[in-house]
Amino acid sequence: MSNIEVLRNPWRRPTVADPLTEEQVQAVAACHRSMADYEPTPLLALKGLARELGLRGLHVKDESKRFGLNAFKGLGVSYAMHRILEEGPLPQAGVVSCTDGNHGKALAWMAKRLGCPCLILMPKGSSPARVAAIQALGATVQVTEHNYDDTVRLAASYAQEHGALLVQDTALPGYTKIPWDIVLGYSTLLREALEQLQERPTHVFVQAGVGSLAGGVIAYLNHAMAQGSAPLVGVIEAQTVPCIYESIRQGRWVTFGDGPITAMAGLNCGEANPVTFPIIRDRADALIQCADDITFRGMARAKNPVDGDPAFSSGESGAVGLGMVEQLMRDPAYGAQRQQLNLNSQSVVLVFNTEGEVAPQ
Repeated sequence: MSNIEVLRNPWRRPTVADPLTEEQVQAVAACHRSMADYEPTPLLALKGLARELGLRGLHVKDESKRFGLNAFKGLGVSYAMHRILEEGPLPQAGVVSCTDGNHGKALAWMAKRLGCPCLILMPKGSSPARVAAIQALGATVQVTEHNYDDTVRLAASYAQEHGALLVQDTALPGYTKIPWDIVLGYSTLLREALEQLQERPTHVFVQAGVGSLAGGVIAYLNHAMAQGSAPLVGVIEAQTVPCIYESIRQGRWVTFGDGPITAMAGLNCGEANPVTFPIIRDRADALIQCADDITFRGMARAKNPVDGDPAFSSGESGAVGLGMVEQLMRDPAYGAQRQQLNLNSQSVVLVFNTEGEVAPQ
């Protein structure tokens, strides 16, 4: 198997109803703009690398600068908590969630601000550095003996048994409102990027673990851009746990079991978010699998830019889009994949650095 596999989406139906309303989009924007420490994250133009790769443009939305959290997840958690507090106070037992790292850190950050208890459950094999980063914000952390998806269910059981509030970024049966509010919160990332770009992107590549960010990105692009002008959207997963890719390829719900089985902790999820999967299925143009080697290449490029490009910090889950684009454009062996994605000298590419390095080496 190649280190990069591409599937053009056979189920794409771009004419289905818009999953976002303008009222929702404006509510998210107003919420984030009201936060004292909110500011747009940088959009980095890698002009030198674009020239080397034969692209018209290559841009990286750098979420390592978001709220001092080193990742994008604060956007979703802050909006979801805003909506929760509109309905009433938090329970005395506080909040609970499962995380591979960044979502739990964002929830611990919000809980600290609000002065409420926070319990974060993490799957087996979680990085000690990610555990420590969450503990530093005052949350209680327990690393379980389960994989990510089973730990999500464990967090839900804890919430029910102890009267805590589950603030999870993936849906469960009967539990969809908070996950959807988290997805809505991610629209700020796209709003900023489209405002910052000087020209329309032709390609957007976004990572997917359970697919909450990817679903939010696709939903916002289709809401904000007229049909026919929206970019090609490719959803990137880890090659060892491509639950969305395989569900779409096989035309049935596919899950993956035990882990961890990828260095990309945020992508180490074996079950898609049922709230956003239909959006990805109906509107994504391509599904992409990448081996861990691809994100390591992206991390190295972020640290070692070419021809005057800015350097930036990129973690294992953050660098895969950049690494993939460079590998596709440099390596002649990926000609078929380039053709599948219509990547050429007229392409203006947007990728997301969803996290900075967690434990810089």
